[in-house]
Amino acid sequence: MLDRISLDQLRVFIAAADDGSFSAAARRFRRSQPAISEMIATLESQMGVALFDRMGRYPQLTKAGQTLLADARGIVMGVDHMKARAYGMASGIEPELSVVVDVFFPMDRMTRVARGFRETFPQTPLRLYVEALGGVFQPILESRAQIGIAGPLPDLPDALSSEALGDIRFMMVASAEHPLARHDGPIPKEELARHVQLVLTDRTDLSAGRERGIFSPATWRLADLYAKHHFLLGGLGWGGMPVHSISADLEAGRLVELQMDGFTPGGSAMPMTVVYPTAEPPGPAGRWLIDHLKLCPGRHGMTGPDTGHAPPEPQVAQTMCRSRQPALSQ
Repeated sequence: MLDRISLDQLRVFIAAADDGSFSAAARRFRRSQPAISEMIATLESQMGVALFDRMGRYPQLTKAGQTLLADARGIVMGVDHMKARAYGMASGIEPELSVVVDVFFPMDRMTRVARGFRETFPQTPLRLYVEALGGVFQPILESRAQIGIAGPLPDLPDALSSEALGDIRFMMVASAEHPLARHDGPIPKEELARHVQLVLTDRTDLSAGRERGIFSPATWRLADLYAKHHFLLGGLGWGGMPVHSISADLEAGRLVELQMDGFTPGGSAMPMTVVYPTAEPPGPAGRWLIDHLKLCPGRHGMTGPDTGHAPPEPQVAQTMCRSRQPALSQ
């Protein structure tokens, strides 16, 4: 008998419980009250339990009814979700969007765009990975992610296409207690080489042999930006960090910018790019995410693309700024 339960019966059961009476449920579904009463009685017979106590003026849920109401809601919600997802798939909308984000990318910016994504594509779950350097590209090359938000990599794999997204500010810093923080005037490279440099390392082999911005033969390599941040605060070395992640430390004086010989104060620009498989470009949901990451102006030094190509659309150009000099290293 349970196999013969219909979605209409469950919807009527939920409506009667929510609206407080069979007559209210009848008005919602534009049916007669006796028809609604019969549907619920049939459902009770099929389940073998009473869902409502009819002794009072208005029907009240029994204990069994209260328990099964939650199950009924879950079944109806699941079917509605499946129908909406099937409709989206038939329309070309991705059933799920997997995105891998460079650890340097401002997560507050991603969060603001993700909020709009959820409202625009409520049936498309977002799966987010956070990686560094070549770790951004590996999931895409292995078909575990569809879109990557990446920092600079000297050579983009042939199977991937890219679009300029914008720049973040990148700054060489050290603890206020570090000897380099007390150096008078621009710091020469010879002096930098006397101190341990903290470097973010690649978990993959994609950037092997292509390091840049290494000024010291004494390097400590960390695969986690959070650990690098704490090592910097602890005075264990000096190194580069995205400005948005250390702005509070700079304001409080816990970290200080290193004035390096030959470089302009205030940090440098690190370009961020969107990458995706050339053979499988983003669908509607992925395209929306990319376009809104470009349109959404970030805080903490995020600027727009400076690609040297044709100028963007006017509404996009309003949010864009020019970058300064290339980033030093990670």
